[in-house]
Amino acid sequence: MAEKLHFSLVSPEREVFAGDVDQVDAPGSEGDFGVLAGHAPFMTALREGFVTVHDGDRLHRFELQGGFADVSPLGLTILAEQVRDVEI
Repeated sequence: MAEKLHFSLVSPEREVFAGDVDQVDAPGSEGDFGVLAGHAPFMTALREGFVTVHDGDRLHRFELQGGFADVSPLGLTILAEQVRDVEI
């Protein structure tokens, strides 16, 4: 079984999502990017767009209004200015 990525999506009001997932795609300020377990550490600003979380056969999608992403050996944390769930 493939290694999982720990992902946390946080808004100013609350933690919106937290869990171990397969992949997260996000709208970076310099272009979209995807993160898998074991990704090299980096930080980037996020632009308005969609975050897609791949968890087995399930997809979770969130619309965000900017923020920051931090990839570390512990996983991916997104600090969003504003975020809302989107039905897929």
